[in-house]
Amino acid sequence: MTTHAVTDETFESEVKNSDIPVLVDIWAEWCGPCKQIAPALEEIAEEMEGKLKIVKVDADSNPTSVQAMGVRGIPALFIFKNGEIISNRTGAAPKAALQNWINESI
Repeated sequence: MTTHAVTDETFESEVKNSDIPVLVDIWAEWCGPCKQIAPALEEIAEEMEGKLKIVKVDADSNPTSVQAMGVRGIPALFIFKNGEIISNRTGAAPKAALQNWINESI
């Protein structure tokens, strides 16, 4: 499974009602660091299939979701478990650092 897009309309069903933890990547097309971490997130999504779902929310097109999470900078990453935010971080990081953060969080 690879990452897939979530919108304000699908956020509740895809993220809050998920049976497994969900990493939400708040990104934008113009954001260099967002593009920098995208390949690592794709790899992690495939490696953790069935244990973690990774979704992407375009900050420019989905202001309701972005505001609800209090995003101030991107890339902003949030891990949801049982419908609640259990961890978050902002900024780009290497794949190993992202994996460590995910493993410590879930």
